Amino acid sequence: MNNLITNLQSLVTTLFGKLVALIGGIAILLRRFGDVADIPAFGTSPSIPDAEAQTIMTLKMPSAKGWQGNHVPNVASELKVNAFATDLRHPRWLYVLPNNDVLVAESSSEKGAIESAFDFAIYATMRRIRAVGTSANRVTLLRDADSDGIAEQRELFVVKQKQPFGMALVGNKFYLGNSDGIVRFDYNSGDIRLTGDGEKLVEFKTGGHWTRSLLVDETGNKLYAGVGSLSNIAEQGMALEAGRAAIYEIDLATDESRIFAEGLRNAVGMAIEPESGKLWTVVNERDGLGDEVPPDYLTSVQENGFYGWPYCYWGQTVDDRVEQDAAKVATAIRPDYALGGHTASLGLCWMPGGTLNGFDQGGMVIGQHGSWNRSKLSGYRVIFVPFADGKPAGPPRDILWGFLSDNEKYAYGRPVGVCMGPDKSLLVADDVGDVIWRVTNV
Repeated sequence: MNNLITNLQSLVTTLFGKLVALIGGIAILLRRFGDVADIPAFGTSPSIPDAEAQTIMTLKMPSAKGWQGNHVPNVASELKVNAFATDLRHPRWLYVLPNNDVLVAESSSEKGAIESAFDFAIYATMRRIRAVGTSANRVTLLRDADSDGIAEQRELFVVKQKQPFGMALVGNKFYLGNSDGIVRFDYNSGDIRLTGDGEKLVEFKTGGHWTRSLLVDETGNKLYAGVGSLSNIAEQGMALEAGRAAIYEIDLATDESRIFAEGLRNAVGMAIEPESGKLWTVVNERDGLGDEVPPDYLTSVQENGFYGWPYCYWGQTVDDRVEQDAAKVATAIRPDYALGGHTASLGLCWMPGGTLNGFDQGGMVIGQHGSWNRSKLSGYRVIFVPFADGKPAGPPRDILWGFLSDNEKYAYGRPVGVCMGPDKSLLVADDVGDVIWRVTNV
């Protein structure tokens, strides 16, 4: 009987998924008959189209296929790419310890409450690309002792966590960003696993955007944590969004925490720009207003700054779907650099100039996980934004691409976390390919 129920549930999900695809396809066709395709909104002065609130939300997502045989992502000239580690369980975020051990957080979205047909549609769509499922809830340690660019040792560093994501080491204290809070563990150089349950340092509300990225400032005294919103545009009211859509600052001397900046719908990757010492982040903007409206963005983060969500976007462009707060809108800060609509820019790290061939300027590396709410898919690549004088200075350049099939039917992979690895390498977590890619000079 249980097998019969399971099979029926699977059949319903499959049929509903096909219905969703049909409805989404009709919405896309209607959009294409209406206007020409939007020009991608990139850079410091992007051309952002007028908002078009979608009566039928565009749901378009490729099917997860993974990498087969010798198939690897495309890589920029004078560079090469290889698999540093494979057969992981939805690898999302990376951190390199001082002894060059690489940590990978393996976690995923979990099925939440389904209260409407649209909730089920999103679930069916995300399930098709393996974006939702049973979370591994662990951090794995990878060691490349012979320095050949492939990790030959694999250890369970910490297990039984709550959707672990961000990681940071300060002295002999290791910090882990779980969806429900930050946990602190003791760590000694060379440890291959953590012991004990750790100490809960800060508690966060769960649900909605669940990733909790972490970053330590240059002094080692402050820890920053990104906490995304519960919903798209606070549909359930601002009371439930209290303490969310923000970046927190934790004083590691006192363990006291406060909101450092707010109005950031889903700030994920964070990095320090070394010339100015400023904190930068990439933010996933709201859905349902069009292919390029509004763009995701890269921005410096001002202390006590407000960046618009949910009332407005890209500065003070009002979202008419939201009950307004004119005083808050008047204080909204315009982001520094647009990254295209719905690219799901998640990973972020600083890459010094000259690290990789052809990338002579320092700049930010960004892992663009890939869109679902647009008629033509975007993202699904790793890009580089050059900096000069502490600010973005030029168009983005591709480092890795080819994660998406030309017909947009399949995703071989989806890049997420990025970080600088040993021996002038760039490491990229791919949560559909279940692999960590390593980019180096030829």
